[in-house]
Amino acid sequence: MPHISPRPQELCTLLGTRHPLVQAGMVWCTGADLVVAVGRAGGLGTLGAGSMYPDELRQEIRRVKAAWDGPFAVNVPLLYPAVEEHMQTIVEERVPVVFTSAGSPRTWTSHLKDAGVRVVHVVSSAVFAKKAEAAGVDAVVAEGFEAGGHNGREETTTMCLVPEVVGAVGVPVIAAGGLHDARSVLAALALGASGVQMGSRFVMCQENPAHAAFKQRIAEAAAGETRLMLKDVTPVRMLRGPEGSFFDQVAAAEEGGADVEALRTLLGRGRAKRGMREGDLVEGELEIGQVSALLDDLPGAEELVNRIIDDYRAFQTSEMAEGFYWKGLGAH
Repeated sequence: MPHISPRPQELCTLLGTRHPLVQAGMVWCTGADLVVAVGRAGGLGTLGAGSMYPDELRQEIRRVKAAWDGPFAVNVPLLYPAVEEHMQTIVEERVPVVFTSAGSPRTWTSHLKDAGVRVVHVVSSAVFAKKAEAAGVDAVVAEGFEAGGHNGREETTTMCLVPEVVGAVGVPVIAAGGLHDARSVLAALALGASGVQMGSRFVMCQENPAHAAFKQRIAEAAAGETRLMLKDVTPVRMLRGPEGSFFDQVAAAEEGGADVEALRTLLGRGRAKRGMREGDLVEGELEIGQVSALLDDLPGAEELVNRIIDDYRAFQTSEMAEGFYWKGLGAH
């Protein structure tokens, strides 16, 4: 049986954080204010480069560094344009941690590590996790298909994926997909993960630049209102909009047997920005995870991180295994 003991302190040391908690670098739903607030609370805030032009990314990095001298990260989806410019910016601005996703980790890992950057790659299977480890990454994110936004085609749940990945690689594993509170942290560590990444939970924060209409729709979401769609194009989990919305259009097209070209035409360009940043709930793409059904408050990000950690401390007992403890929790 593989060794599956969680190593949260190892992950904290790797990332330079007090807590093994990462705010995901989501498209259209990150910014310097959010990243700084998460960092000040002891987590790792992450800028989402996938929805930024190179100059905008540089500006946001500098805004973070002007307000916060601790660790932060940038997430770069490798399928998006301007990757080379983003990587140049990251190296020039001395970003300490980079998350890569949606592409081969071999392409940029060595380049980044030669520049002193810690590299974490997002995977949806143990097979991809092994490839990422072979490419030299420092850690992997095992993201189950409960997660919002772009997702793996395997449709493996976080509960199944995390122990599979933990048993397949030696680097620290960060669990993601459907996680939102202290119970999620405890469950992830019980599965062998060394930390957690939360995306949807941090959309519902005061500092998040997502549109208020999008946040309100999330607050109203019920169970079963998200679906993994466009699997023949690029799999993405979306939240249902009003009747006749883009969600319904995609569902009807897929149920009607639309081919890849027809789906790409329907998708067009700029749907995610229209939905999440501009608040167009009808024609926009509303990317959010299944956990949206559990999110109905809008705390500050620092307050949220503190709440998660305080609630986690309540699980502590004198008999708690060392694998569930890290220095930032205080007395043990």
